[in-house]
Amino acid sequence: MSADVTVSADCARIVAETSARYGRLDILVNNVGVGGGGDAPAHRLDEQVYDHILTVNLKGMWLTTKAAIPLMREQHGGAIVNISSLAATSGATQLAYELSKAAVNRLTTHVAQSNARHGIRANAIMMGFMDTPMAVTGIAQATGRSTTAVRAERDAQVPLRGKMGSGWDTAYAALFLASDEAQFITGEVLRVDGGMGMGRV
Repeated sequence: MSADVTVSADCARIVAETSARYGRLDILVNNVGVGGGGDAPAHRLDEQVYDHILTVNLKGMWLTTKAAIPLMREQHGGAIVNISSLAATSGATQLAYELSKAAVNRLTTHVAQSNARHGIRANAIMMGFMDTPMAVTGIAQATGRSTTAVRAERDAQVPLRGKMGSGWDTAYAALFLASDEAQFITGEVLRVDGGMGMGRV
């Protein structure tokens, strides 16, 4: 199905459709997000760009979570995995994106704290540099550089093997956090970043 996570009725429809098809909702992965589009440091950031990024990255995640929690509480369990970013704790060029991801981390811990007694777990994945079209091609187009140059520059900043991760690295982390093997983990913000969050050594 298709839905717009910035529209509360659509988020309610996602949950209703899942319940109708499967009878329950065990896992919610909030993986919708945007960046770029004119994002900038605080003194240059346009208000409309700020509003758009915060609406998609934060409000959308809250609305889907809000829609899912009642059903998860009713069934006495569920796992929520939110996709964050290392930008939540570092960066100086994309204020809206950085703020949205910092808020995602707090949304995650809030939901974990307020729903633990109902058997609902909430965790986040704080990604570092990933070799994805949105990142590499998007930056290349925005800066007028080749994808080869952007990829090499990003690879060089990753301590672990000098290479970015892939979408699979995020997916495997999400799979673990959503699984029964992680049944005693909640409120965790897991860095999947090839060591970038450790700083330079």
